[in-house]
Amino acid sequence: LASAVTPPSGWYTDPGFLRLELDRVFLRGWQAVGHIGQVKNPNDFFTGSLGNVEFVICRDANGKLQAFHNVCRHHASLLACGSGQKTCFQCPYHGWTYGLDGTLLKATRISGIKNFNKNDFGLLPIKVATWGPFVLARFDDSSQDTVDDVVGDEWLGSASDLLSRSGIDTSLPHICRREYIIECNWKVFCDNYLDGGYHVPYAHGALASGLQLQSYETLTYEKVSVQRCESAPEEQDIDRLGTKATYAFVYPNFMINRYGPWMDTNLAVPLDATRCKVVFDYFLNESLLDDQDFIDRSLKDSEQVQIEDIALCEGVQRGLESPAYGVGRYAPSVEMAMHHFHCLLHANLSG
Repeated sequence: LASAVTPPSGWYTDPGFLRLELDRVFLRGWQAVGHIGQVKNPNDFFTGSLGNVEFVICRDANGKLQAFHNVCRHHASLLACGSGQKTCFQCPYHGWTYGLDGTLLKATRISGIKNFNKNDFGLLPIKVATWGPFVLARFDDSSQDTVDDVVGDEWLGSASDLLSRSGIDTSLPHICRREYIIECNWKVFCDNYLDGGYHVPYAHGALASGLQLQSYETLTYEKVSVQRCESAPEEQDIDRLGTKATYAFVYPNFMINRYGPWMDTNLAVPLDATRCKVVFDYFLNESLLDDQDFIDRSLKDSEQVQIEDIALCEGVQRGLESPAYGVGRYAPSVEMAMHHFHCLLHANLSG
């Protein structure tokens, strides 16, 4: 680390490099795609995309979690959009209809067709599972049988036990979702998250006043890094920040933040080489659900941090696109998690 240089700027600007990442990183292994509150009840569904993969996650009438490519087998139209409840998926183009178990229920106006077996034209499955409150998908494996304990080990490695004990709790109610389109490569957002609090005193004055930055520690595991910091909030913020914050990064693009009564997650989804969408989901201890003033103040404070981070990330992206920058250096005492992230990427991309 003391002798290492950071990845070259082309990692953050080259469309061809992003295509390589999608193939060798995002479309292999488990990926966080949502939370269980989105598919809590039978017939609930939500959709998403990752690169050129369009997917739909649903809970069928029997309560089983299902995932499929969100593409009609007739003429490739997308089937569903957004989220909500459906008892079936009907193609908006020609009316082909599928059950929430993926079976083709109805193929319209196919009189006279030859060599057609309806059973061969169901939706193409995607492997899906849950860990804690999170919904995971695996795009390189369509088998449907999963065991949650195995999923945890595959997704989190030896960090699964630590995270289980860090208050990442399925019982926390979901409060809200916020999405940001940021003019930066997805890794810029992750790098900013992984700098060991390096930027906090310079960019986040209000947040820094509530943290004991000298207590910052970083732990690295196979595919996870965990940053922890003690809090010293002012009296009016004590309930929001608690006494210790835990920031867990799950490779390649998922962040879990647990502090006081709150948990929030950040998912950095690449849109193209120089843009990403970051999805924030907020969860809160049930005992505070009726305290709307506390919720509003907490979300306002979080929003301010995101505004500050977006400005940083977009400024870095512009610098990366400048001919003045090639590679940089790491600060060895704080940027261990960032280096760990880059090493994992290098291993995946060169393997």
